[in-house]
Amino acid sequence: MDEETRLIRKGSAPQTLARTVNPPIQRASTVLLPNAASLYDDDQLTYGITGLSSPAALQQALAELEGSPDVTLYPSGLAAITGAMLAVLKAGDEILVVDSAYKPTRRFCDRVLSRFGVATTYYDPALAPDDLMALATPRTRMVLLEAPGSLTFEMQDVPAIAQAANARGIITLIDNTWGAGFYFKPLAHGVTISVQALTKYVGGHSDCFMGSATTMDTVIGNQLGDAMWDIGWSVSPDDAYQMLRGLRTLAVRLPRHQENGLAVARWLQAQPEVSRVLHPALPDDPGHALWKRDFTGACGLFGVVLKPCSQRAVHAFLDALKLFGLGFSWGGYESLAIHCDPQLKNRSVPVKLEGPLLRLHIGLETVEDLTADLDQAFAALRAA
Repeated sequence: MDEETRLIRKGSAPQTLARTVNPPIQRASTVLLPNAASLYDDDQLTYGITGLSSPAALQQALAELEGSPDVTLYPSGLAAITGAMLAVLKAGDEILVVDSAYKPTRRFCDRVLSRFGVATTYYDPALAPDDLMALATPRTRMVLLEAPGSLTFEMQDVPAIAQAANARGIITLIDNTWGAGFYFKPLAHGVTISVQALTKYVGGHSDCFMGSATTMDTVIGNQLGDAMWDIGWSVSPDDAYQMLRGLRTLAVRLPRHQENGLAVARWLQAQPEVSRVLHPALPDDPGHALWKRDFTGACGLFGVVLKPCSQRAVHAFLDALKLFGLGFSWGGYESLAIHCDPQLKNRSVPVKLEGPLLRLHIGLETVEDLTADLDQAFAALRAA
């Protein structure tokens, strides 16, 4: 062969790979098949979009975490929610969505699903399961839950809702990012589809995006997989490797987030500028009994309701923070803070709070340093 051809052909994948602790990262779109008959054999891996070594390894590990052999990966947490919905919904369906859901979930329902003939009804997270089911019609296909809710952290009776929905042939889907698949196991409580943003605690380092959906229902599992292929979602092999690396330390990191989060939450309860803390793991939280019954722990994310003050004072507080970054994502090693009031305007059921709402993510920093940072930020709030 000519030298140009030899340079192109040599140095391809070795026949055997050394056995390593972690899976190899395969970057490939083309998958070489052993013979002509294999080209159209759907039982074989025929194209890189369906996932090579590192995505496959991540799926195996997540299956262990979620308690299900059926795991579908998506390029972001939002894609996992929207992808799972697209996989099982059709024109003419109706869905019930908890009013405290993640804002981009609402945006997808209002902007996209509505265009394709899927109607959305937002329900009060405080509704009892029977009252929630009273909203269902013969066209209701899905109930979308989030527990605790985004920003306001309301708990729901997930097992009771799942049981009532299952009895009527209605799918339940939960955004379980707060529980991270570690502190809460939705599938074990009867939920049909468990979704989480792996971007948050599984990744754990705020440096890559991914999401997952898992189910115990074989038919729905096939629908998730088919939609992944039909729409063309894929995840980067490098990002899958990063997620797998983060997953290895999830059981070590989450208890530290829980410990730090509860310590800071209790400190905040004692501050004169704070009206109340929204954290289901606190004994005086309205959702504490449900959390204690169904969850085995808590993450580092919670809400803080301030006593009445101006937006100028809230901004002064946030701008004075030095250790807390101002950012919307969470679940990484670092502490974050945002002002939530602008997002509450979209809620269908008015949220009654005494003052401005903040959301804090407590990272892995020392508690004393975090409370000192908050303390000096409160001084800036008072001065404003």
